[in-house]
This record gives sequence, C-alpha cells and structure tokens, in this order.
Amino acid sequence: MLQIRCKNNDVTRSFPEGTSLLDVYQDFATDLHMAFPVVSARVNGTSQGLKFRLFQNRDVEFLDATSGSGHRVYVRSLCFLLYKAATDVFPASKLFIEHPLAHGYYCNFKRRTPEPLTDADVESIRQRMAEIVRLDMPFRRFEAPTEEAVRVFRERGFTDKVKLLETSGQLYTDYYMLGDTVDYFYGPLVPSAGYLQVWGLERYGDGLLLRQPDRRNPLVLNSHSDQHKTFEAYAEKLHWDIIMRLSNAGDVNRAIQSGFASELIQVSEALQEKKIVQIAEEIDRRVRADNPTRVVLITGPSSSGKTTFCKRLAVQLLACGIRPLSISTDDYFVNREDTPRLPNGQFDFDNITAVDTKLLDDHINRLLAGERVEVPEFNFTTGLREYNGKRLRLQRDSVLIVEGIHALNPTLTADIPDDKKYKIFVSALTSVSLDDHNWVPTQDNRLLRRIIRDYNKGAFTARQTISQWPNVCDGEEQWIMPYQETADAMFNSALNIEFAVLRSHAELILSAIPRNCPEYGEARRLLKFIRFFTPVSDKEIPPTSIMREFVGGSSFKYR
Repeated sequence: MLQIRCKNNDVTRSFPEGTSLLDVYQDFATDLHMAFPVVSARVNGTSQGLKFRLFQNRDVEFLDATSGSGHRVYVRSLCFLLYKAATDVFPASKLFIEHPLAHGYYCNFKRRTPEPLTDADVESIRQRMAEIVRLDMPFRRFEAPTEEAVRVFRERGFTDKVKLLETSGQLYTDYYMLGDTVDYFYGPLVPSAGYLQVWGLERYGDGLLLRQPDRRNPLVLNSHSDQHKTFEAYAEKLHWDIIMRLSNAGDVNRAIQSGFASELIQVSEALQEKKIVQIAEEIDRRVRADNPTRVVLITGPSSSGKTTFCKRLAVQLLACGIRPLSISTDDYFVNREDTPRLPNGQFDFDNITAVDTKLLDDHINRLLAGERVEVPEFNFTTGLREYNGKRLRLQRDSVLIVEGIHALNPTLTADIPDDKKYKIFVSALTSVSLDDHNWVPTQDNRLLRRIIRDYNKGAFTARQTISQWPNVCDGEEQWIMPYQETADAMFNSALNIEFAVLRSHAELILSAIPRNCPEYGEARRLLKFIRFFTPVSDKEIPPTSIMREFVGGSSFKYR
C-alpha cells in the first residue's frame, strides 16, 4: 500500500499501487471543501493530470483553475477541444493558436477553401465543441519514443510538431488523442471534455477568439476587452516572422543548428532598431509641430525592457536633434514607511499610491513652464526619497521622458493636456510558438528575464523571484495592463532567438532549486519549456541590446 499525503488538508491515507489521482481525490473530496472544480494536481511539486497513477509514496495537492498550474491545464485542454471541433466541422482546415489577446487566445483559422470565416462558421464550430463536452469525450495520453511520436505526426502532416520534436532532443514524448484526433501539448490535460464547462468562442478580426474562465472565479468567463493596438503589434511581429520563416520553435532550432544564429540575432536587433527609429521620428515630428509635444511617457510590465528602450530611444532622439531629459517614477516613491501593503503584509510597490503623484505632476508642470527643478532620487537601500542636487531644466530643443510602471496612468499626469503627451507601451509580445497549438506565454518570457537579472545582480534568488511573481502579475493586471491600449505607440521587445539565449543562462539557475521547496514545480515547468530550444551563447548579442539588460554586458548604465 502507498502512503499519500494530501497537502490540501495535511491528511495521509493508504491506497493500492497504481491508484490514479482522480481516485485519490474522490476519496478525499468530502473533506476538502474545494471552492471550484478540481482540474489537476501537483505531485511532489510537479504538475500532473488527474489520470496520473501513483506507484510510490507521494505528497499530492489538488488544484482548481484559480491556480496558475490548474489554469494552464484547463486552457490547454480547451485548445485541444477547439482544434478537435474545428477539424471535425471543416476537415483539412488549419488552426493556429497564436497568442493571448483580449483576455482570451487569438486563433488564425484557415479553411481548405479560400472563403473568409463567417459568423455561421464560428457557430458551427462552437456547437461541435459543446457537443464534445456533452459527450464527455476522454482525453487519452500516450507515451512513446520520440521517433515514434514524430512518425505519428508526420503521417498526419503536422510539420510544426515534427520540427519541434526532431530538434528538441527528447528521448520520449507524450501525445494526446481526443476521439480520433491526435495532438501534442507539453503539459497535462483534464481527464475528459466534460470538465470544460466554461468557455466562449467568437469571431475576432479575420480569426477566432477563444475565451477562457476568469482566474479569480473559474465558473464565469473572463471579461472581454478590445485590444486592437496589441493585435496590430502582434500582427506586425508575425509578419516579420513569416518573412524570416520562423513560425515556431522548430524553425528557430533548425536555423541555429544550420549555423544561422548570428544572422537571426542581427536581423532581430535591426528590426527593433528600425521600430525605435520610427518612434523617434514621430516624436520629432510632434515636438516640432505648432502645438508641440513636450512629454514622452513610457511604461510596460516587469522585465519588458523599458529601461533599455528608453536609453536607445534617447540616442535616436539626439540623432533627430532633440535633447531628451529623463526622470523615473521610481524616484517619486513615497518613503518606505508610507508604502501601501498587500493583504499578506508585503509592500505593494505596484500600487499607484506608492508614488507621490502630486509631487511628480508638480515637477513635470514646472519643467514644462521652463523652471529649473531639483528632482529626487529614491534610495532603495534606506527606503527614503533623497535630494542630491540633481537639477533639470527643459530647453527649447528638449523633451521630457517619464519612465515607470505607472507612466500611462492618467492619475500621474492629470494636469498635463493630452496633446502635450506621447505615450509608449513596451512589452515582450512573444510571437514564436512551440508549434501551431502551443503558444509561448508572454509572462514566461518576462519571468525568465527577471530570474536571470535578479540572480546576476544578487538581488534575489530564483526561488524568491518565482515566489514573488504571482503578486507582480496581479499588480500588472490592476495597474499597468488597463492602460496599454491608450498608448500612441507599442514597442515589442521580444526577440526570435531570445529563448535560445536565455536557456544558456537560466538552465543552471533553475536546476539549483531543490525539490522540497514550493517553487520547484514552477522551476521544473520553465526548464521543460526552455529546453525545447537549442541553446545559443550570448557572445554576439550587441552591448546595446535589450537582452543585455537581463543577461549582463550592456554598454548602458543602470541604477
């Protein structure tokens, strides 16, 4: 008999060898009082599907879709449901699950015939999805040698999955079937389609929007929001990916393995510089207009690369004949003792009230009036705002750059007319997917960046960074993301070759996290994901690259 300890209530019970997690949950269920339906579990800290069978003593924690791991299991299963329904209704069609958008997932759908997607088409797919859910069709998992999985996908024409598996170096591969439809996902799924009770499907642009449950309450759909500017930023990146023939991780790996890593780096950096030049030229045009723009506001979520972007933009503005002056909203933090706190007692630095908005607004207005202003510098060691003699004054050929996580929040610059402001949103909008149905979450991109930067700077261990990350993301959803669509320009800081470079840095850092700590499961998930990419040294990354902000070696000076 096995000894299984349920971490939800710290009770240990005996079970026969080979018992499934679903059977274990049913035995514990009456004592757990879970608020929402269970969709997966963590076994010794590692995410597993409920059909996983136990053959040794284990710690088990059951998860609903409010947890990050459970939510990913639910959404992956939902994507397979959509793919199954789409190909049942439209045989030989192609579905590309491209990126998160509008609190859902944007999907590019191509029928065998060239007619555009209609509302009637979407309704037909939706009805088939609902039927599969009613039938409670099971998701079946198969483990096979990778060469066997490659054969399965090659026979069905899945070149994206063939390239991924052939270049990732895995000995064994799990793949799934829903009815007679086969697919690959790099994490577990729910046991059957009947678990997928909350979802939505609608037409969005020329594709589909797959809507998902609200993380805070998985019994209801997530709120819908139009993100046409974000959509355009993704579309621009995808356009260049297609030109460079880099649609997925397998394409990137093959290019690297064929000796084209240097070229990928050079082209990616050139495309980013081209975009920065375009933004600088637009600012130059507005600064020289009859009613000139004088303030450039730049924001983005954590580890989006906004600091390096600001420095590169300043260089391009100088090339336009404009002298930029920069201030950071971080320097206007209230003293540490006045900082708001989260419910768990930690300081809430993402809260707008953590910034002295009145002082910042006053200083910006005085600078715009031509005054010389002594601006503060925040001492993060003492937690105090200090005045060290730093004085700024805007000249006729100057523009003021305000950078920080709250820069686009209208509260911050309430007294400054909108026509005096130019707003920029920076984010890592990852466009290279693992394959057609496995997207790369933008949050994973930024988390890997932050883990490496924190470790290199000696600020936090990987465990600490992973532990803090959920609070960071919650703060972004509340204080940063609501304002991204108000931006005049969006800058995508993601690079096609980025994960190949990050792997060289992150692998050792993540591998050092011990199995007996709560952060192990997330570290293992990130390791599994990043090992799909062929590693590349950072030696050819330019010193001005946004990547250098995280892996080190930048020619820019940071605080």
